[in-house]
Amino acid sequence: MPSKRLMGAFAFVDICLLAAGVILIVFSELWRMPNLMLNFTFSNEMLTGGLVLGIFFLLTVVLSIGAVVQKNHVTTGFVLLNWMLIADAIVDIVVGTMVWFFTLGERAHYFGVYKSLTRDQRIEIQDMYSCCGYFTQNDTVEIGGTFCANTTFVNSLVDPNNTDTFRCVAPLTKFTDFTLNNTFTTHLCRVVSPSLLALLRTDTADEAEMAIYGFMAIVVALFLASMCVIKRRQEEERFKKIDAKRGGRGFV
Repeated sequence: MPSKRLMGAFAFVDICLLAAGVILIVFSELWRMPNLMLNFTFSNEMLTGGLVLGIFFLLTVVLSIGAVVQKNHVTTGFVLLNWMLIADAIVDIVVGTMVWFFTLGERAHYFGVYKSLTRDQRIEIQDMYSCCGYFTQNDTVEIGGTFCANTTFVNSLVDPNNTDTFRCVAPLTKFTDFTLNNTFTTHLCRVVSPSLLALLRTDTADEAEMAIYGFMAIVVALFLASMCVIKRRQEEERFKKIDAKRGGRGFV
């Protein structure tokens, strides 16, 4: 039987993977709820990717439990677990890279998203960030609300030397860039207890970092722990066979 210290380390990492899976599933569903900025930032593809990764993690935890409860001489469960962890790593990289890819062309991508918003949603964003329209000289300026109240005021905001002045492209891409970058970076500590309850109450994604790439550390750690358990079980089984051949006397 592998040492208690080794199995304790394995159990700890396994629990971390369980927490990661729960976090991914919870936030993938939580961020689908009606919220202007979250819905603006995250596409259905991104959230579905997070949901799929979370399901993979939970299935891996179930498989790991099955591997642990097998008899000591059986390592098939751990071998299957390692293959599952490799699949987890691939899905993790794919989902993280998909999110990262959106950060490379945010201004153009979110221009399309902004144009798809309703008039009331655009006015809400304009009032929120004190801006009028996405780019200068385009058809996304909405007259109304408290900031862009009339055409005369909107025209007075045009600065030929800086086309981003009082335009929504700058604050929107700043928000989305920060949110997306923190979704696939390694700040895993921001999403674990005790901050989880606070994150569930927040209305902004900048306080909730899913750390897609950061979960890779858990996957790798569990893979290494699984390999150690396999090696330890194989060694103990080999010594048992040697001991049996010696008539059960064991080594001096």
